[in-house]
Amino acid sequence: MSIAIMSSGGDCAGMNPAIKYFVERSIFSGLKPYFIYDGLEGLIDGNIKEATFTDVSGIIHLGGTIIGSSRSKRFFDKQYRQTAFSNLTKVGIDKIIVLGGDGSFRAMDIFCGEFDLKFVGIPSTIDNDIYGTQYCLGVDTALNIIRSSIDSIRDTAASFKRAFVVETMGKECGYLALVSAITSGAELCLIPEMPYDLKHQKKQILTELQKGRRYVICVVAEGMDMTQQMVRWLEDEIGMETRATVLGHIQRGGNPTVFDRLMASQFVEKSIDRILSKEICKDVIVYKDSEFEFVDINYIASNKYQIDDDLIQMYKKDY
Repeated sequence: MSIAIMSSGGDCAGMNPAIKYFVERSIFSGLKPYFIYDGLEGLIDGNIKEATFTDVSGIIHLGGTIIGSSRSKRFFDKQYRQTAFSNLTKVGIDKIIVLGGDGSFRAMDIFCGEFDLKFVGIPSTIDNDIYGTQYCLGVDTALNIIRSSIDSIRDTAASFKRAFVVETMGKECGYLALVSAITSGAELCLIPEMPYDLKHQKKQILTELQKGRRYVICVVAEGMDMTQQMVRWLEDEIGMETRATVLGHIQRGGNPTVFDRLMASQFVEKSIDRILSKEICKDVIVYKDSEFEFVDINYIASNKYQIDDDLIQMYKKDY
């Protein structure tokens, strides 16, 4: 029996550990593992190769994904999905593990509904915005990169009595910004999911500055599109020289944390067991309340992710 793994959509730290564990677990389970290179585009182009232990030697500490990734418009055209299925059939693959987000999972749901294929999706996105799971592969590494960056920014901010606006990734989801603001002690945090009151914040910050505060850190989610606006606000309303730092794609790379590596191994192990145990499998593995579960892709696709209200209340209470 053959089984393949594919990365789809944005890369994240933790994908390479998952790829390594996939090859090892597959071989130990009597399966022939394959790599689908460059995501859905590679699936259409037939960029599929058998994987060995040698292929995954020395990759566990690397960020990104050694098998590449992509986003594909062609895959929405059935003729290209037919081509992709023919490519899989040539090498006898009928089972696929997908490292990606809900968009990738929906594409595979359509694909596996049309052809005799099974798949399990492993949530892999630093945005952590997939409904039904409290954790996605890569988010822990991203949070640690942001933490390190803000800690470094705080040093220079305090030295020069400056304010800094730090923009995090996350598209329309403010999870990275909110958790980073809480764990970094930021004075301001702006995310789409939480109302803000700059008049109240102005009064509080000015009071703290009068009492000896030397700097201000403001964390803004990219989905707010307010980074430069907050720079101007801090300069005009607070009276502090202000700099903006857009962390950008640095958040997607880097050495995977211990937690992301451990979760990668558990996601893969349970996903392979699942795909072998079911005749029909179009599932996504999720992690909730320290437990692993499997849910149908429709459960994820029909609901919208929301940040845990406890996190929002924690920030409101503390700040």
